[in-house]
Amino acid sequence: MADLSTSYLGIELDNPIVVGSCSLSKKIDTIKQIEDAGAGALVLKSLFEEQVQLEQETLRQELERYQDLYAEAQSLFPALENSQPKEHLYWVERSKKAVSIPVIASLNAVFEPTWVQYARQLADTGVDALELNFYSLPLDPSQTSNDIEQRELDIFEKVRAAVKIPIAVKLHAHYTHVLNVAKAFDDRGANGVILFNRLFQPDIDIETEKESQAQVLSSGGGSSAALRWTALLHGQLKADIIASSGIASGNDAVKLLLAGATAVQVVSALYSKGIPHIDTMKQELSDWMGRKGYATLADFRGKVSKQNVADPWAFERAQYLKALLGFD
Repeated sequence: MADLSTSYLGIELDNPIVVGSCSLSKKIDTIKQIEDAGAGALVLKSLFEEQVQLEQETLRQELERYQDLYAEAQSLFPALENSQPKEHLYWVERSKKAVSIPVIASLNAVFEPTWVQYARQLADTGVDALELNFYSLPLDPSQTSNDIEQRELDIFEKVRAAVKIPIAVKLHAHYTHVLNVAKAFDDRGANGVILFNRLFQPDIDIETEKESQAQVLSSGGGSSAALRWTALLHGQLKADIIASSGIASGNDAVKLLLAGATAVQVVSALYSKGIPHIDTMKQELSDWMGRKGYATLADFRGKVSKQNVADPWAFERAQYLKALLGFD
């Protein structure tokens, strides 16, 4: 049987199928199902600072609603200025203790001090690694791409100095220069880069003439952006390259491993096909390796990356010219 073991941020995994950050990790029973299905590791649902702020403000409004009616009640409520996301931290610690597979915390903060503060608190829960999700929609037209990227790099350096556990950075595909940004995080000590974050996109309902939510789940074969940049980055970084978004089968995982990924993250396929689909993906990967005569992932990882293909332009083309000519 094929050996599916791999390394993820320096952590040894039984296989490269990692369950990405999502609400499947909100229940201990589901987390145990993920382990039983054979996931290599689990990334817990993110700690979002904006959500913490919203919950604090809602609570504050409720506490202050009647405070002027009874003077004696004004001192009964605790001050909230230094309220911490204790509930989330408790859940992370409990989740880590519930399973034996590696458990990774995820963080999306707003302000530089809280990035460091929350990162340190998450590391103290005992998780195996930390995933940083930097993306927020840039709305100030006076900001340059360099301003945004430099702020993320500055925050990363402070987080890197504050925690000792491995750190991965979840990138998005909208940087001006993905290769440069990935290399910059790598140079500053990132243990892994994740390609790519699937971002919320709005939609419009033409019947109600109101905004609506676009399709949330990705579909199989939707990993083309991750495949391109994985193939371009393979061999260029010390950090692991982890592919994400649109990976729905073992065959999808094979493609990204051939491009140079050390592991893949899966989410949408588990919502549409169920948690046991993890085992199916592993079996598909193992069967393919058996047909090809590969004993380990290292035997073929990066075989179809830019540095190993006969046509060095294969992953660099941005126009459809050759593809369109092929229809003739």
